[in-house]
Amino acid sequence: MKWNTYIKDYQSYLRIERGLSKNTIENYSFDIERLCLFLEANRIEVSPIKISDETVQEFIYSVSKEVNPRSQARIISGLKSFFNYLVFEDYRNDNPMELIEAPKTGRKLPDTLSVEEIDNLIAAIDLSSNEGERNKAMLETLYGCGLRVSELVSLKISDLFFEEGFIKITGKGNKERFVPIGHSTQKYIEIYQKGVRVHLKIKKGHEDTLFLNRRGNQLTRAMIFTIIKDLAVKIGLNKNISPHTLRHSFATHLLENGADLRSIQLMLGHESITTTEIYVHLDRSFLKEVMHTFHPRR
Repeated sequence: MKWNTYIKDYQSYLRIERGLSKNTIENYSFDIERLCLFLEANRIEVSPIKISDETVQEFIYSVSKEVNPRSQARIISGLKSFFNYLVFEDYRNDNPMELIEAPKTGRKLPDTLSVEEIDNLIAAIDLSSNEGERNKAMLETLYGCGLRVSELVSLKISDLFFEEGFIKITGKGNKERFVPIGHSTQKYIEIYQKGVRVHLKIKKGHEDTLFLNRRGNQLTRAMIFTIIKDLAVKIGLNKNISPHTLRHSFATHLLENGADLRSIQLMLGHESITTTEIYVHLDRSFLKEVMHTFHPRR
């Protein structure tokens, strides 16, 4: 069996048994393919079940000179997972990554925007075009519901429960959750639906997809990134932002206004509360104020 065969089996395992998303599987696969390119460049002919600890260490050493510690840690984690799978399937007796430690990266705090910056970003959208009405509805939904970009582009009309005030989101691992949606966000979605989407020639298979491009196809994640980056340039925003920035801002603003962490966790669809806890580190002055206001021994 060659590397490609093992990689395909591993991808099937990640998809079927672990229920990971397509994007996550692609990231795991990229790390293995990078190792394959290293072997090819150094003319090392070895299968994944025969590769030695020393060869893997040489690869990690070469990578450490090309990428930052955070990327290096991700590659090490991805390869450990791959070789753990090979051990689990009895292809190998050991994991050659076992003794390799990831570099200390510290906790990277997410970028956030103020409410004013988000207002300015959305206000910069040109509403004279059909795409403008769609883009406004998308950004309002991203920020108003705290969605991942993958959740936004796959959002269905049948997932909208406006009368109940919720939308149904299919998140990581195909896990479903219901997220509250405000009246203003509902309004912008309805404007887009009735004024723009209804006139599109929708491609087969996308009849239920909410946000579409001008050809009637589902939008790509990359397109959402481009839309937001262009708007940031337009208003002269000197921050490196992405669709995820709106999600982080959603959580941060909820926390600043008194929402509890457990509620934020449920709305974001985080499996663990520890993932949500990163937002606690964004505004320590707010936490200090909460302590002085509510603790009996303030």
